Amino acid sequence: MPRPISAIISIPALRHNLAVVANRLRDNYVSAGRARPYIWAVIKANAYGHGIAPAVQAFAQADGLAMLDLNEAVHCRKLGWTKPIMLLEGLFTPDDVELACRHDFTVVVHSSYQIDMLEVARLKRPLHIMVKLNTGMNRLGFSHADFPAAYQKVQALVEAGLFASVGAMTHFARADDNLAITMDQLRDFNSLTSDIADVISVCNSAGCLNDEILPYLPLAPEHWVRPGICLYGSSPFSLSSAESFGLRPAQTLQAQLISVQQVEAGKGIGYGHAYTASSSLRIGVVACGYADGYPRHAPSGTPVTVDGVATTLVGRVSMDMLMVDISHIKEAKVGSVVVLWGENGPSVDSVAQASGTLGYELLCAVAQRVPRVIQNTNEAIHEK
Repeated sequence: MPRPISAIISIPALRHNLAVVANRLRDNYVSAGRARPYIWAVIKANAYGHGIAPAVQAFAQADGLAMLDLNEAVHCRKLGWTKPIMLLEGLFTPDDVELACRHDFTVVVHSSYQIDMLEVARLKRPLHIMVKLNTGMNRLGFSHADFPAAYQKVQALVEAGLFASVGAMTHFARADDNLAITMDQLRDFNSLTSDIADVISVCNSAGCLNDEILPYLPLAPEHWVRPGICLYGSSPFSLSSAESFGLRPAQTLQAQLISVQQVEAGKGIGYGHAYTASSSLRIGVVACGYADGYPRHAPSGTPVTVDGVATTLVGRVSMDMLMVDISHIKEAKVGSVVVLWGENGPSVDSVAQASGTLGYELLCAVAQRVPRVIQNTNEAIHEK
C-alpha cells in the first residue's frame, strides 16, 4: 500500500476561480461602459504546483496562458492549446527563438539584449512582442528614460515585418496593500503608453480583485489582465480571505493518521521537545513532513483538521511526519483523514500565515514524491 498522502487537484475549483475573476472584471467594466479585458491565466511554476495539464484543461475559457518556462509552454501546445501563450520573462538565448516562432508565442522583452537578440535572429514567423516598463517594481523592465526608445525600436521592427505586433506592460508592486503607490505606477505607465500602445497589460491577481484600482485601469483597444494566485484559491491580500471573494481551494494536501500516542503532562513531543504537554494529551502522528512540502517552520498551533474537526499542530515538523492534538476528537484513529490545507480543512493562506510565509510558496512547494490526484466532476485520476 502506498504511503497515505496525496495532493488533490480540483479542476472544477480551477474553472470556478477563473469564472469568479472573469465575472468580477465583467461587472466592473460593463458598469463603466467598457468591454471586459482579455485574460491571461498565469500558469507559471507548473501552474503554482497544480500541474500544467490540469491547468490547460481547467482554463479552457481563458483568452491566453502566461508562464515563464519555455518547455512548459511547448507542453501546452502539445496538449492542444491553440490560443495565445505569453512568456513572461521572454527568451534567454538565441536557441530559444526557433521554438518561440514554431509555437507562435507572445514574447516579453524587458532588456535591450533581448531586442537585439530577436532583431538578428532569423525568425521563421513574426512574433508578438510585449515591451515591459519598470514603473516601480524595480525587478524587470525598461526604465522611464529608456522605454520610449525601446518601444520605438520594436515598433519599427513591426513595420519592417520582423514582429507581428507590439504592446506595453508593467507589473504592480503593491496592488494588494497600497493604492497610492499603485496609482503612481498607473500614471507612469499611462504617461508613456497612452498614445502609442494598442495592446496593454498591467493587472496581476491583486489588481484584478481590487475594486479601488479597476476603475482607473488604462483604456486600450486590446487590454489584457494576468490573474495568477487567485485562480488557485489563494488570496493575494493579507487581510482578505480567498473565501471572501468566492474563490475555492484548488489544491488539497491530505494525509492520514499512522499512529496515536498518549502523552502525559510534562512530557515533550517531537525533535528537541519543542512542545511540552501541559496536560495529558492524545497525539495523532500524520504521514506528512517537510520532505512532502509542508513547512518545517510551522509552529505549534498551526491549523489542521482531522476527520473534519479543527485542531492544531504540536511540536516540530519532521522530515516525514508531524503531530497533531486529537485529545478532543474521540473518534480519531489510525487511518483518520487529515487535511493539512484545502477543501474541508484550513485554507492554505491560514497555514502560511501561521508559518510566516505565503500561500504561493506552500502550493508550489509540494514535493514530487506526493502523489497527485486530478479530480474532475465525476472522476479522479491518480498520477505519480
